Amino acid sequence: AAKALLRLGEKLGGLFAHEVIAVSSVAAGIVRARCRREATVIHNGVPLPSPSGNRDYLDKLGVANKGYILAVARFVPEKGLHDLIEAYSSLDLPYRLVIAGDADHETEYSRYLRRVASADPRIVLTGYITGEALHQVYGHARLFVLPSYHEGLPIALLEALSYGLSVLVSDIPANREVELPANRYFRCGDGRDLKTKMRQLVEKELSESEREQLRKRLQEQFDWQIIAEKTVAVYRRAVGTMKGHRSTVSEAGIAGSGK
Repeated sequence: AAKALLRLGEKLGGLFAHEVIAVSSVAAGIVRARCRREATVIHNGVPLPSPSGNRDYLDKLGVANKGYILAVARFVPEKGLHDLIEAYSSLDLPYRLVIAGDADHETEYSRYLRRVASADPRIVLTGYITGEALHQVYGHARLFVLPSYHEGLPIALLEALSYGLSVLVSDIPANREVELPANRYFRCGDGRDLKTKMRQLVEKELSESEREQLRKRLQEQFDWQIIAEKTVAVYRRAVGTMKGHRSTVSEAGIAGSGK
């Protein structure tokens, strides 16, 4: 019943809204296929953080600066954390694996993840974290990995890039839309390829010039001010086409998270 209601809402929004906003070209393609109309693509954004000199949360976790691989995701199958845990556990690395996130509610899958993670003492599960704790975890990681099977436009990946992290992500269309170098993608669901790329990249931190190039690109393509201006323009266009100034703008979260 819940799925049917969500699909109905998606269909009605796509068909009858004056304007539709999609967070990625992938989402826009789904709107086009299911609702036979075009959507305006406006990406998610990310602020550029200042480095954190604090390490008290890392000390609490028992991990060292640049001494861990990081994943940030919900405990759901489409995030692919089972692939990451399996690949990591088969590697003999001097770095720990920190997984920040949890399940919205307990499921067999979330229980499975905790069970397999507990079998490897090098794996640290933080649960849901925000604020300074998340800031520290991003700011001192050695490599960020996102093994998702499905995304809209991954905010966690944008956040990792905003901290200047070396990243490795699955080659799904939404991740490819971020346009990373080819060696930073692995074949989705391919544990062997994930394992090989993780071993290669964990020893190759980004240079300072590479970090600056990343931050500049994020400012150009994923800046919140630009995103806000584009969003306001869509709302104005919608208002201009309505009778009685009644707005029915729909934001399409069809293929993932919205803004």
